[in-house]
Amino acid sequence: MTDYVLVHGAWHGSWCWKRVRDRLQSAEHRVFTPSLTGLGERSHLLGREVGLDTHVEDLANLLVWEELRDIVLVGHSYGGIVIRQVADRLPDRMRALVYLDAFVPEDGHCLNDYLPDQGQRFRDQAAASGDGWKVPPPPAAYFAVNAADAAWVDGLCTMQPLSSFAAPVRLSGACDGVANIGYVLATGFPGSPFPQFHAAAAERGWWWADLPCGHDIMVDMPAELTALLLERG
Repeated sequence: MTDYVLVHGAWHGSWCWKRVRDRLQSAEHRVFTPSLTGLGERSHLLGREVGLDTHVEDLANLLVWEELRDIVLVGHSYGGIVIRQVADRLPDRMRALVYLDAFVPEDGHCLNDYLPDQGQRFRDQAAASGDGWKVPPPPAAYFAVNAADAAWVDGLCTMQPLSSFAAPVRLSGACDGVANIGYVLATGFPGSPFPQFHAAAAERGWWWADLPCGHDIMVDMPAELTALLLERG
């Protein structure tokens, strides 16, 4: 039995992992799918003080209080930034790291640094529709979510704190010492910012894989993703 910890991306929550979680549990593994503070069923906790540091503490505390070790830690999109910092803080608890169509920032950089517009679109959206400090979710169609699930995803996504996109990461480099690290790229996401991290993964000697779907891989191709996690974890 393996412990899998699956971390969602911006605007999402634990709900997006349902299909993968069910499959992993059916294979007799333990699965944890925390919703980060202010997101998903914890959206009532969203406030100006919530940001990347809060989300890193959410995940680190889960590992400590659930006494989790030898885990497969998976981060989707913005969740890649969260898992990278937690793995840097607690590398001895990691069996494997999987970046799922995710940001993989270097020390001192933030999510906005890896976007063509340096996050200006998010700042504009926050100013227009989020009281200046929270970003409304893009429509599922933007992420190329399959048509059958688009309304479901749209109905469950929630506001994201703007500050979480501008906060720089602080890394010692211990996260890159984990023995098993991989990157999974969604090839059906037009205008994706993630190929840059996929290419860097190959250069680092990490394993890598492509899946022909939109950005929300866990929604679009849960069976294929589960098989990959079971094979590589």
